[in-house]
Amino acid sequence: MVTSPDPSSVRFPGPWEHLDVRANGIRLHAVEYRPEGPVDGASNAADAQAPHDRPLVVFLHGFGGFWWSWRHLMPVVHDAGHRAVAVDLRGYGDSDKPPRGYDGWTLAGDVSGLVRALGHTSAALVGHGEGGLGCWATATLHPRVVSALTMISSPHPIALKRSAIRNKDQRSAMLGPITFAQLPRVAEDRLTRDDGAEIAQLIEARSGATWRRTADYIDAVDRYRSAIRIPGTAHSALEYARWAWRSQFRPDGSRFLNRMNQRLHIPVLAFRGEDDPYVLPQPVYSSHDWANDYRVRAVDGAGHYAHEEAPRTVGPQLVDFLRALPGPRLLP
Repeated sequence: MVTSPDPSSVRFPGPWEHLDVRANGIRLHAVEYRPEGPVDGASNAADAQAPHDRPLVVFLHGFGGFWWSWRHLMPVVHDAGHRAVAVDLRGYGDSDKPPRGYDGWTLAGDVSGLVRALGHTSAALVGHGEGGLGCWATATLHPRVVSALTMISSPHPIALKRSAIRNKDQRSAMLGPITFAQLPRVAEDRLTRDDGAEIAQLIEARSGATWRRTADYIDAVDRYRSAIRIPGTAHSALEYARWAWRSQFRPDGSRFLNRMNQRLHIPVLAFRGEDDPYVLPQPVYSSHDWANDYRVRAVDGAGHYAHEEAPRTVGPQLVDFLRALPGPRLLP
């Protein structure tokens, strides 16, 4: 019999602290990069609640990932003077996996609650995939909590919907995965069988050739294959995709997009790997319609996972972006 990984299996040792944070009625597993160790020997739970003198950056992963997705960017942001915290989204990794709440409204509530539970009034958010949806939604629905956004291959949801309707290439890229996700139990079984081989195939299909030749790629894929097999994770991951599709035909989806149809007045930096076959350029660039200050950076040689594939390109540009934000000065 094949044994499923325990949720605690994503609590890798390293220069970080694993925190259990209560937010929006659930427990979220968050990871703070802290090579210098705990402040004054505080416990994880107490330190998660304590005020902090560094401006906060919260990282939100995409489909099939978990906090490990941000292993390259967290040290860079920390060294620049920020408090770098990555979280397992609801349903992923070692976070709670309740039966409901995999929608844009609740995701925004989770992120807003996390920022405040960490002892901050606001944070810069960095998101990929459905984590990017969480960024857009939190900034729109809880604007006081968000100081800036950085998106990795994650267009505004209205821009992505319009592109899927009007652009046959974008529609073709999304139709297969979205349709597959709607199959109850069948999709879960497919994601978890063969030790998570489906996730490995998905990452291979969406990533650039350069990263696929590295040891970092092999290690990351192995970790994602294990994490998707944690009991309840595959179902939770698919529930996000199911809501994204089904809400298009329900009143709650219309209400959500109506609320999202407003311009943000905070800086937004968007990255897109030039070899990304899943999110095409059009929705990324057209997302400027929902932000007054919107900048796009193309990443050469990277696919859908630019933050993992090309951290030496993304990291410095992210730090430059954060340094220019109003508020506490960052380290030079």
